[in-house]
Amino acid sequence: MNKKFSSRLGLILSAVGSAVGMANIWGFPYKFQQGGLVFLLFYIIFAGIFSYVGLSSEFAVGRMAKTGTLGAYEYSFRSANKNKTLGRYIGYVPLIGTFLIAIGYSVIVAYVLKGFVDSLTGEIFRTSSEIWFDSFANKEHSVLIYHITIIIVTILTCIGGARSIEKTNKIMMPTFFILFLILAIKVASLPNSIEGYKNMFTYRPEQVNIQTIVNAMGQAFFSLSITGSGMIVVGAYIDKKEDLVHSSVQTGFLDTLAGLIASFVIIPAISVFGMTGVGGPSLLFVTLPTILLNIRFGRIFAIILYLAVVFAGISSLQNMFEVIAESMTHRFVKLTRKIVFLGLGLLVFVLGINLETISSFGPYMDIVSIYIIPIGASIGAITWFYILQKDKLLAEINLSAKRNYGKNWYKIGRYIYVPIAVIITILALVFKISF
Repeated sequence: MNKKFSSRLGLILSAVGSAVGMANIWGFPYKFQQGGLVFLLFYIIFAGIFSYVGLSSEFAVGRMAKTGTLGAYEYSFRSANKNKTLGRYIGYVPLIGTFLIAIGYSVIVAYVLKGFVDSLTGEIFRTSSEIWFDSFANKEHSVLIYHITIIIVTILTCIGGARSIEKTNKIMMPTFFILFLILAIKVASLPNSIEGYKNMFTYRPEQVNIQTIVNAMGQAFFSLSITGSGMIVVGAYIDKKEDLVHSSVQTGFLDTLAGLIASFVIIPAISVFGMTGVGGPSLLFVTLPTILLNIRFGRIFAIILYLAVVFAGISSLQNMFEVIAESMTHRFVKLTRKIVFLGLGLLVFVLGINLETISSFGPYMDIVSIYIIPIGASIGAITWFYILQKDKLLAEINLSAKRNYGKNWYKIGRYIYVPIAVIITILALVFKISF
């Protein structure tokens, strides 16, 4: 099993595949619609900071430790001669968060796969989108076959390690961008779509408020998958010759581009049809099918839409599965990847069966995103910039870098990135804000 990406393009597309997901497709457009240009400007600022120091530090720790979540935390504490017992076990918090997210995420990607299949057959347009969605979203075990299929495909594309993940993302990510670009061009041709663009890019002073800033901050943080777990394993597979900060910034740029392209599809479309404040699963499974039903060649564009989202979902699930498998085989050396993937797939499926209704899925994902993921993200940020030795982190960051990253880069990480991670965690835990 090869444990290195073969090229910079493969690395970036794999990292983008890990990051791009439902947050880009229904979270970003919803918040962009609410906050307009103000949201976008703040998002770009936060995404720039998080890519520059947050993403690059996770890449660096993974590459330095030559392993994923559990080994990276253990390495960080041990190298600084800190509490080695804490270092050995604290990584389980973000790792468990990844596992719990994978359970719920596999369900929503199963929904998307059903949307793709029903677009092919035309089933999606034989009744109203609300009735179609209710026919499986409010019925227990209605997407079992799609659920199983998604898990099997994810495992098969992960089993070969870095190279198999790289190969599939070289297909899935360019296809995702191309398909959404086709949709964006179609939406631009709709009457009055200009109103949607105006809503996106008109500066409104009243939108400069705490809510918009918090939305931009949280969206940027979690859209990049800087959760103290996911991007560490990507870093473990990065060759020593790669410039980590440069690769991180490119990943952040493409992840932002994914959200923008999705917005160019969704915001003008809902504007044309007089819909506002639409987000979450209802956007993808009720609003968009309604819109597509009422445009020429809507069935073809529905096929394009759901295929693109299936690719985005599988690429994110790849990362979640790989994070867990790598950590387990590293910590428990007698375990093989095949055994871990088989057990993981079975667990994700069995525990996810009872989440296949939207009434179960929604509250479950809220609990995980509010209570588990932010804590793991903060643990990671604090560990890299307050536990791991500064010289070791900077040495890894500067290895093969085109320029030198010194005190200023580290200060941004320690005094801006870490406090933001903690603030997001407090907002989630105290104010129950789900990002």
